[in-house]
Amino acid sequence: MDYKATLLLPKTDFPMRAELPKREPAFLAKWNEEKIYDQILKARQDTAKNRETTFILHDGPPFANGDAHMGHALNMVLKDIVLKYQNMSGHYAPFVPGWDCHGLPIEHKVMKELGAAETDPIKIREKCEATARHFIDVQRKQFQRLGVFGDWENPYLTLDPAYEAETIRVFATLVGKNLVYQGLRPVLWSTGCQTALAEAEIEYKEKVDPAIYVKFPLTADAAKKFPKLKDASLLIWTTTPWTLPANLAVAINPNLEYVLLKIADGSKLLLFGPVVDIVLSKNSQQPASIIGTPYKGSELVGLTYQHPFLNRTGQIFAADFVTADAGTGLVHIAPGHGHDDYQLGQQHGLPVLAPVDDRGCLTAEAGVPELTGVYVFKANPLIIELLKSKNALFAQEDYKHDYPHCWRSKTPIVFRAVKQWFIKVDAFRADALKAIDGVQWIPESGRNRIRGAVESRPDWCISRQRTWGIPLPVFYGEGEQPLLSEKTIRKFADLVEKEGAGIWFSRSADELAAALDLPHGLKKGRDTLDVWIDSGTSWAAVLDKRKELPFPADLYLEGSDQHRGWFQSSLLTAVAAKGEAPYKAVLTNGFVVDIEGKKLSKSGTGYQKPIDLMSLVNEHGADVLRLWVASQDYQDDIPFSNDIFARVADTYRSIRNTLRILLGNLADFDPKTDIVERKDWTDLDEYVFRGFELTRQSVFKSYAIYRFPAVYHAINDFCRVELSALYVDVLKDRMYCNAQHDPARRSAQTVMHKILIGLLKMLAPIIPFTSDEAWKFAGVEHSIHTSTFTALEEELPHKESVVAKLSRDPWLGLLDLRSRVNEKLEEARRDKKIGKSLEAHVEITTSRPPLGTAAATTEAANTEMAALEELFIVSKVVIKSAEGEETITVTRAEDHGMKKCVRCWKYYDHVGSDPQHPELCDRCTKVVVDFKF
Repeated sequence: MDYKATLLLPKTDFPMRAELPKREPAFLAKWNEEKIYDQILKARQDTAKNRETTFILHDGPPFANGDAHMGHALNMVLKDIVLKYQNMSGHYAPFVPGWDCHGLPIEHKVMKELGAAETDPIKIREKCEATARHFIDVQRKQFQRLGVFGDWENPYLTLDPAYEAETIRVFATLVGKNLVYQGLRPVLWSTGCQTALAEAEIEYKEKVDPAIYVKFPLTADAAKKFPKLKDASLLIWTTTPWTLPANLAVAINPNLEYVLLKIADGSKLLLFGPVVDIVLSKNSQQPASIIGTPYKGSELVGLTYQHPFLNRTGQIFAADFVTADAGTGLVHIAPGHGHDDYQLGQQHGLPVLAPVDDRGCLTAEAGVPELTGVYVFKANPLIIELLKSKNALFAQEDYKHDYPHCWRSKTPIVFRAVKQWFIKVDAFRADALKAIDGVQWIPESGRNRIRGAVESRPDWCISRQRTWGIPLPVFYGEGEQPLLSEKTIRKFADLVEKEGAGIWFSRSADELAAALDLPHGLKKGRDTLDVWIDSGTSWAAVLDKRKELPFPADLYLEGSDQHRGWFQSSLLTAVAAKGEAPYKAVLTNGFVVDIEGKKLSKSGTGYQKPIDLMSLVNEHGADVLRLWVASQDYQDDIPFSNDIFARVADTYRSIRNTLRILLGNLADFDPKTDIVERKDWTDLDEYVFRGFELTRQSVFKSYAIYRFPAVYHAINDFCRVELSALYVDVLKDRMYCNAQHDPARRSAQTVMHKILIGLLKMLAPIIPFTSDEAWKFAGVEHSIHTSTFTALEEELPHKESVVAKLSRDPWLGLLDLRSRVNEKLEEARRDKKIGKSLEAHVEITTSRPPLGTAAATTEAANTEMAALEELFIVSKVVIKSAEGEETITVTRAEDHGMKKCVRCWKYYDHVGSDPQHPELCDRCTKVVVDFKF
């Protein structure tokens, strides 16, 4: 008789081949049809009334200027994992995505298409808005394709009139607090885009500049104070020769010592003593000697010098920023071309001279006719030749360094004084630093990063020479006198809320003035607000305005570069306007890089088409990408390669296979009728489930502190080790060969069912498509994402006898014994003594019984031996007590008079006791006799 039909083999339609690229879009369609996100929030309506049970993650808006890339995917998946976990934990955790729509990235793209000849602001703004809305739709679909839940139909957009109005109102508040002023001071200037830039809008690239040592002759007044300084020159070092026409002073460290050096040609140079040898190595003129004793820097303060090629004198000032790290200990000061230079100039009443135009070309103010109209970096060699002709150049060399460049035009930045609008950061810097200390920074190093940025940042330049943005609502009267009024700005905000910020460009100055109760004859300003004001006021336009998103947010989660970007702009605007930080915690992720550590992005040189985001998703599926995100230590830069991704894909297949095995073994299990109470579970079932509980505790603890790699490894290890390699393997005989309703079989199925449900819930935040798919095969009608985590410990209380007898520790001894038995079984297989492990008879001689004290009865002893036989997957285990070292002996079960049961393949000494089934053991005989064909 063929007994195969009587075996209860696993059955499930849950496919091993995931085919995620094909199946995931169907799930997306179903989720949208069923409005899963709305269902989740509706189920949490009661908790939404209590701030303690809400969790607000405020989305930092990406620029709407291109397809989503790997960095977007990393960040969005991390946010989604956090929010899915929070919602399934019973919290009210809505997600309102947003987009940054104004500014240079979009305007630069549009102007490339329109051409420089197009100057009509209305046309430019219309094209910019159309571009932004196009890419909002593109990115929205791409983020949804990743399985990210959110209010996608009602995102926040910085171009929406209501949003623009709130940004303008925050600006009005700052004006009312006297925190906004107009000033002429150096800013980061893009000559390619002809606008001021924020720090976050620059990138550093390697550049080679001429480093020159220049002689600044001291005037006769210096010799009157120090006779030895007659005909001497200050020696300065600079890598920006083009700034020399703007030189107005020289800075010196009052605490350093300077020496007078006489070189072979008879000239005398004053410089910092310890760098003499280095400086002389740059020039072949030898020998040289030091004249007299060193001068203290403080003694030289106040001396005057002659500009090396202009009819101008300057003075030496003391400055702490002068260091001995590089150069000559003397720094040339151009107040119009550097922050430190500007500050020093302000202290001493120097004018802010910046003879450079918007294109980065020197103007007539530079004082040298042949330099007028020359691009600053092309002017460097001309200035060097001019210095040579004046015998003012001591030495020159090529200097390779990282130099700031415009992130859009890729042109090198020019530090240039331009009349701009600024926020007085000094006025609230102390409050901002105090607020930083009240925020949780993850990792903790983020605190020092943003503290350093806020401590050192100058006043915030908030005006931009752009068309696409929120206008800076300032009118100008006679003599370009600005009219800055909080009341007027708030009135303008009301107009913007109704009609949009474009009215600043579409209406004339007189029309706007009439609407704002201002006199006729005024001029409109042409500047727009820094886009970091746009996004940095999202706490006001979103958190303060949407009732479902109370201020402050529980979490901001963005890339680590946002310490000088959105984290900082949000902090400064909120502290200045409201007196507190807009977030309780800030979590940062690193960048996606290649295996050589180069950043992967569309604008960077390391971008590679094979790692295009949507191509990756369309080939492997979003769940594999999400699993990759969860597996990585995202707080550092994340290396990506096809090999790394392939290993994660293997893990995904392993997890999916585990789910399939569990579902297959539960084919005939009904949780409504077949559940076995915990007190009646077998010891192995109790042990494995307790292991699952411990895994679950670890997983949820890791979720709560955002340690997703720990979640990934805990789940993967449990599936691979305790489920696949132990439990499922050991249970095959019990599951396949016992009677369908056998208590031990139902006990195992009860545990498998509990583990399956719990495992799917643990996986749902990370692999939402696969979890929901398996959830349906588990027989649950509603989506897994509308469910919540349950406390398994409360649901299934421990039975005291098991807790007392089977803590995890004694089982570690049993599993260790299992490993030693497996080694002996493998030896026996190699020696051809046995084939499968079920052919084995195992005898263990030991001084300590494996299961604790010796069983009190024969029946109990048999039960214990049966448990060991199941654990070792052998036909017979014999324990002999004896002093001395433990021994394990493996022999063939047939050699002990045992026969193989053809149904379960185990060997017994009672096979054939029923003449109707001469090839079956007693257990299989009973099952077959009772089996319903």
